[in-house]
Amino acid sequence: MQEVIEFLKKNPILYLSTLGLDGKPKVRPFQFMFEQDGKFYFCTSNDKNVCKEMQKQSYVEFCTCGENYSWIRLSGKATFTNNMAVKEKIFEISPIVKSVYQTPDNPIFEAFYLDDASATIADLTGQPPKTFDL
Repeated sequence: MQEVIEFLKKNPILYLSTLGLDGKPKVRPFQFMFEQDGKFYFCTSNDKNVCKEMQKQSYVEFCTCGENYSWIRLSGKATFTNNMAVKEKIFEISPIVKSVYQTPDNPIFEAFYLDDASATIADLTGQPPKTFDL
């Protein structure tokens, strides 16, 4: 798991893929916030389509590239949490989140983590990908 965490810390901007409300795939950038107790945390707003998409179809996948043509795929079930300690930690980590939502108890601010998560790290070296059940 530590290899996955380090990859995400070095490359915190990932692309999230969801099934759109129109039944078509949607991809957009997201920021990895942190890992705690084996859970990978992210955030969004409940007034965005992406939130509604994850509520309707909770299984999602993130992907991003790293150095030397490496990449990671991180997938799992988006599980929303109202844990105020998690929301406060996100605010400590991300000044942009703080500037957008102002306070962790903002009613549109949503934190979520991946449940039943797995990750694959691969590259173009010809070596087999590394798979992790998280």
